[in-house]
Amino acid sequence: MMMSLGLFVFGLPTLAYQELQRQTEWKHQSTSRVGTRDANQFTGLGPDTITLSGWIAPELTGTAISLDALRFMADTGKGWVLVQGTGRIYGTYVITSITEGKTIFEANGDAQRIDFSISLKRIDEGVINMLDNLSKVGSLSQLSDMMGLTSLTNKARDIVTTAGNIAGRLL
Repeated sequence: MMMSLGLFVFGLPTLAYQELQRQTEWKHQSTSRVGTRDANQFTGLGPDTITLSGWIAPELTGTAISLDALRFMADTGKGWVLVQGTGRIYGTYVITSITEGKTIFEANGDAQRIDFSISLKRIDEGVINMLDNLSKVGSLSQLSDMMGLTSLTNKARDIVTTAGNIAGRLL
């Protein structure tokens, strides 16, 4: 495992990124002063963004369905905890964009190479606050609700039920 975003695990079977770029900003406001440098005041944390980029070759490593799974996660609008394979917790991030480029096509239209870039934006107030919030979780169902997994589970159950009903009609 290279990294996980919520329940999605980055690695060779899914998406193995080749580059991770992180940009962290801090806000400083300035006030003009006569005859001297501007006065500056630290006003807080700024944006913290991470971009994961790389490529997959579905016949060798990775799968295009992994990008669809990340798009589904982004569609929820929820924040997901980002944890490196070493155990380092980056914080809670939302998926702000996914870029996908396909090349080297087969006769059926499948791409043999897919380049991707995933942009994440941090939304929590810090890892300490996040761990404090997790310590207040009383049950697994409460944790599922916090992470938005209950609604995902219900949607998956509805899809399986619908597919079963359609299959029953066809048979």
